Amino acid sequence: MNNFDQQELDKFSKLADEWWNPNGKFKPLHLINPLRVSYIEDKVKLKGLDILDIGCGGGILSEALSQKGANVTAIDLADGPLEVAKIRQKESKLDIRYEKKSTSELVDEGNKYDVITCLEMLEHVPDPAEIVKNCADLTKNGGHLFFSTINRNLKSFVFAILGAEYILNILPQGTHEFEKLIKPAELKNYVDAAKLDFEEVKGMSYIPILDIVRLTEDSSVNYIVHARKK
Repeated sequence: MNNFDQQELDKFSKLADEWWNPNGKFKPLHLINPLRVSYIEDKVKLKGLDILDIGCGGGILSEALSQKGANVTAIDLADGPLEVAKIRQKESKLDIRYEKKSTSELVDEGNKYDVITCLEMLEHVPDPAEIVKNCADLTKNGGHLFFSTINRNLKSFVFAILGAEYILNILPQGTHEFEKLIKPAELKNYVDAAKLDFEEVKGMSYIPILDIVRLTEDSSVNYIVHARKK
């Protein structure tokens, strides 16, 4: 089975021009990105490490990791955002390897990385457990993995879908489908099944009106998971 949803890829390709507008449809990503990078950097020193950014989109996270001195490979299957990322690279001059590849293709090639980031991506594929397993296969022994996604409950529906997409219009309508959201316990099961060590889960809070982002102990809406391959 091809572990991607063509409708999801087309959806983000149509929004390609919005990726690098800090006040546009991906404003929440721009606001939360420094928080994500800071969290990752607290867990592992990035300089000189080989990092794989899965579902890189327009390269918001990839650029930030590269600026920290990491050797970044970034993959996505959506043509539009990937082309935007490559255009940005010509301006930034950052040494990022953008490739249209799946995680399974990289596994077949025998690639290994010190750090894997798979942020805001698992809720957009048919089989997130397979992606987590591929991530484990792609990680060097002792390496770090980071996953972020959205919880599946009434609160997340109200805040992340109804509020963000249809009331405040801070995300494009249809960005997320409730039934595809992933509970932390489910993600932990995927991590355990991939024989990874589940280190911790942290909530990521975003207050739209004030543009405040912070890490919390509340994983009821957005959350990030740290795992390791020991």
